[in-house]
Amino acid sequence: MTPAQLSRTLRHTLRCAQAAGEVRGLPERPRIVVESPPRRGPGDYATGIAFRIAAQAGATPREVADVLCARLGRAEGVASAEVVGGGFVNVTLDEGARGALVRELMGSRAAPGAVPGAPGEGGDPDAAVWPEGAEVLPRARVEDDPARDIPRWAEATGERPEALAVRTERSSSLFRVQYAHARACALVRAGRELGAGPEPSGRQTAVGSGGRRLLALLADRARITEPGPLARHLDAVAGAFADFHDAGEPLPRGDEKPGAAHRARLALAEATAAVLAGGLSQLGVTAPAHI
Repeated sequence: MTPAQLSRTLRHTLRCAQAAGEVRGLPERPRIVVESPPRRGPGDYATGIAFRIAAQAGATPREVADVLCARLGRAEGVASAEVVGGGFVNVTLDEGARGALVRELMGSRAAPGAVPGAPGEGGDPDAAVWPEGAEVLPRARVEDDPARDIPRWAEATGERPEALAVRTERSSSLFRVQYAHARACALVRAGRELGAGPEPSGRQTAVGSGGRRLLALLADRARITEPGPLARHLDAVAGAFADFHDAGEPLPRGDEKPGAAHRARLALAEATAAVLAGGLSQLGVTAPAHI
């Protein structure tokens, strides 16, 4: 389940609650923003829609959120929903929905100049589309071009080009993102060489809490289109990927045989590579497969 799909589920849930008399005075088509939980809270997604519509509904944000959570707990693809912070609704997907999301992100495409996250057809402001384009895990080597990449990244972020030219993870946000992409590509290549191709899984035990945090950020990327916020989000994805990688080795070690957990982690690595490549492409920056 993508954020756009959950937005539609939330809108439908609100309409049903209104028809049942549980809430009233709702906007005809409320814009519902779904994102990764702030401050690494519980759940896969979070929304603050209850705060936006509470006044019109004649209720407190907590009351609206309680209604949403009670109904979302019965929605397809949702394992649970809970109220956080007085009115935020945090949603945890079930294993099937989480695995399907990884699979969708793995298959995403992006082309230079394309705008992933642009509004989809049918007038749905929450829908996001990934245009067809080049493969995000390139077969040919893609070399980075610092002379071109640094000015473009600096323009998007406001960072000093001379700082970005220090190509270390600590000094350069650009390098962190490009290195994360190259590392994710390398993991997928090595996994396939070992006979451990990526296989999406929605089981938390396969990817751990770090994997769930990473997945939420990957899914959240589709709604972000402005260059500055996009660059910062890609940097957050790179950091979450590093944490995920350190918490659970995606590749088998020594004589260890590849297992379902390795394949699930490699699927998340491939999804990471896809999302980072799409974002870097949108910013006009290279997504190197090797660094």
